[in-house]
Amino acid sequence: MIHAEIISIGDELSSGQRLDTNSQWLSQQLGDLGVRVLFHTTVGDELEANVQVFQTALGRADIVIATGGLGPTADDLTREAVAGATGKELVLDEAVLGQIESRFFRQARSMPQSNRVQAMFPAGCQVIPNPHGTAPGIDVEVQRHDRGPSRLFALPGVPAEMREMWNATVEPRLGEIPGVAESVIVHRRIKCFGAGESHLEQMLPDLIRRGRQPSVGITVHKATITLRVTAAAPTREEAVEQIQPTWALIHEQLGQLVYGQEDDELQHAVAQRLRARGENVAVAECGTRGMVAQWLGNVPQQEDFFQGAVVCTPTSQGAGLFSEHGIPEFGSENSVQAMALAVREHFGTDWGLAVGEFPSREEQQQGSGEFCLALAGDRQMESRMRRFAGHPDILLERSAKQALDLLRLRLLREDAAD
Repeated sequence: MIHAEIISIGDELSSGQRLDTNSQWLSQQLGDLGVRVLFHTTVGDELEANVQVFQTALGRADIVIATGGLGPTADDLTREAVAGATGKELVLDEAVLGQIESRFFRQARSMPQSNRVQAMFPAGCQVIPNPHGTAPGIDVEVQRHDRGPSRLFALPGVPAEMREMWNATVEPRLGEIPGVAESVIVHRRIKCFGAGESHLEQMLPDLIRRGRQPSVGITVHKATITLRVTAAAPTREEAVEQIQPTWALIHEQLGQLVYGQEDDELQHAVAQRLRARGENVAVAECGTRGMVAQWLGNVPQQEDFFQGAVVCTPTSQGAGLFSEHGIPEFGSENSVQAMALAVREHFGTDWGLAVGEFPSREEQQQGSGEFCLALAGDRQMESRMRRFAGHPDILLERSAKQALDLLRLRLLREDAAD
């Protein structure tokens, strides 16, 4: 398989001042061509560092894609760095210089002398035209003693220019390289909630091992676990076919821990089940501060299944609804159950979902705090006490997801019973 490295150039990237979106996009494009990206490298505007990065990349990757550093200013060092890394001299391309001068002429401007450098290229390279900018790209092949050649493409960092040049020139040229576009890499994602990463890995011991085909990777983001199944094959259809047995096995092993795929979130799974049943829900929230309601409200056509919410603290206006039902506080299990009943009655819905108050700061620091979730329906009341512990950056979102998951699992049981 052909391997690639993507290099992002600029102090604004290496310092964290700007997010590098080019590398993500390029990785996706290369994957569609059956090229596996092994390295992402970010380097600041320092010539020696750039030369070292290019030399390393050309030594270990079959294809190198670089973005940034092709402007006319003193800190645009990509041309000089590529020349230094490949041992080639920079030479002026008169045709490109004429194109740059013409661009300025059409804008009724004189070309600054500094833009002349944008027509300088390593000797023997091919130019990558830039239809909408003054920074053409560089396409150079470097011979290696121990294996086949490495191909370097340097493109502007401006995303719109970079993408147009990729589509018009770079991708077609890549297709001419032996081994490129001979296979397609397909990724499929399974979304899970309700267990930890290590627990899921224990449930799938053979699937996570290295070297397996298709490969299965596992990542966690804000308590949601994503299993990424990857296969490479001559065609997309064959890759998808390779994935199917692993896909089915994961669903079989994990059961109801799986709630969706690709970009699905728990609110989408809940919305799908409610719509299928022709039912709706209202929400009462204390600790989660309206997060559950916000997520449900952002699902397209939410009026089909979501009728409203009451978000409250003991001193807020929303607390009035519950005081009418004799609910003095919002932390105990009995109180949160009463909240679920009250919000269901108030909005006239099939389901009432409630999230109680979170434990005090002292209880949180001690790791001993709990909070309550409750779900009221026609058949019975259901409630759960959950530990309020873990990394503080995800506590709020994890708690809101636990509330949605309580409803999701109940709907699945109702489906099985009907």
